[in-house]
Amino acid sequence: IKKASNKRQRGGQKSCSNVFSMFEQSQIQEFKEAFGCIDQDRDGVIKKQDLKETYAQLGKLNVKDEELEEMLNEGKGPINFTVFLSLFGEKLNGTDPEDTILAAFKLFDPNGTGFVNKDEFKRLLMNQADKFTAEEVDQAFALAPIDPTGNIDYKSLCYIITHGDEKEES
Repeated sequence: IKKASNKRQRGGQKSCSNVFSMFEQSQIQEFKEAFGCIDQDRDGVIKKQDLKETYAQLGKLNVKDEELEEMLNEGKGPINFTVFLSLFGEKLNGTDPEDTILAAFKLFDPNGTGFVNKDEFKRLLMNQADKFTAEEVDQAFALAPIDPTGNIDYKSLCYIITHGDEKEES
């Protein structure tokens, strides 16, 4: 994933053209829709009043001004669509770092063995929260290092998730 460029161009404008290459076209469209929902007055810039009204629509009426200003300050200037997209790019780039994923797996490994049972894990994935289909589980397990006894080496799997799989790149 490419990072948005912060190099100054002629005229002192920040270059954000690379931010669009960080996302698929369909994702950009979804961000555009989200931006449109937040930009309540449709002026192309998200301001404090826009955020206040968005929160009110979601049922949260007592959002502190400081909280809203903190959000807006992340944009380091007016938050137009390009800035909005690059903020999400920064947030999403490096989502679920290795430690976070390891911590999640450790919940299923109370004895700290470094392994989770494939069948038990499959049952959990298919019956909890965002229920996976059997196909989705099989797809997820395709990259997973599974030993002959049916245990997933989740430390190796975390590495594959965060750094990619050598086999995929050839």
